[in-house]
Amino acid sequence: MIRTLTTAAAALLLSSAAFAADVSGKLVLYTSQPNADAQQTVDAFQAKYPDVEVEWIRDGTTKVMAKLRAEFEAGAPQPDVLLIADMVTMEGLKSEGRLMAYPEADTAAYDPALMDADGTYFSTKLITTGIVYNTAAPMVPTSYKDLLKPEAKDKLAMPSPLTSGAATIHMAAITGHPDLGWAFYEGLAEQGANPKGGNGGTYKAIAGGEKLYGFVVDFLAIRNKQQGAPVEFVFPKEGVSAVTEPVAILSTAKNPDAAKAFVDFLISAEGQQLAADMGYLPAHPAITPPAGFPALSTIKLLGFDPAKALAEDAANKARFSDIFGG
Repeated sequence: MIRTLTTAAAALLLSSAAFAADVSGKLVLYTSQPNADAQQTVDAFQAKYPDVEVEWIRDGTTKVMAKLRAEFEAGAPQPDVLLIADMVTMEGLKSEGRLMAYPEADTAAYDPALMDADGTYFSTKLITTGIVYNTAAPMVPTSYKDLLKPEAKDKLAMPSPLTSGAATIHMAAITGHPDLGWAFYEGLAEQGANPKGGNGGTYKAIAGGEKLYGFVVDFLAIRNKQQGAPVEFVFPKEGVSAVTEPVAILSTAKNPDAAKAFVDFLISAEGQQLAADMGYLPAHPAITPPAGFPALSTIKLLGFDPAKALAEDAANKARFSDIFGG
């Protein structure tokens, strides 16, 4: 019996190796990664699978989705695989039956909250949103509620969820928190906050001293601090929200084997080390974060339900606009 099992196991390994060797052909990737990151990702994947030719198109998630929607309407979706900013967009595609389930993907090492329970999309990193402040600020915030103190009055900058996907996720997470909720955003409005644009503009306003406090994605503050910028990033005690740059295979994928290999690569230790080398917080807990980031185990994530956020997205944005007069 032992010999039979050993022989069977050996055959399975040979079969798996053969499958890996057979990954070939053209793989079409649509991504919202920055160009340099996308090129690094593709180069690393092709080094592992040299028989795959990757054709990739890069734009912001909103524009990628507009292009994809037009292709859906025409009955001719082109990508095999998507690597875009957020889980809410993936939930929308999942609800329409646009994503292929891949439950065999190895996600055992990951926090289950980062992966779709049905195996249709997989988080590849954590880009958190917390508090950023200028080091000349009179107060060092440790809680979101600190931004409602007199010291922060008229000194707040923040990206708008009407523009930024990360800000949309942050809004859904904050308003779902029992100690914050919509009252927190109402308090920010009373503090003179005027949300506009994306994270880049918010960061520049705070680094330049025009404003002193705000919300921003982690890597902007952490990377620039290392270059001498007068900023600090705070992981508030309530927790941070996160966009997770999920990857998914389309149900219409023309090369599903190569697409599965691409998913496997991104969530493997090798792919997660690549994310860390690019300067992002890897989603895999065994991978050391880049310089300036705390260990993943010390970061508290705000509760977030992407399906609920999708269902409430329009209502949330309308309420946000009412509060801030957008």
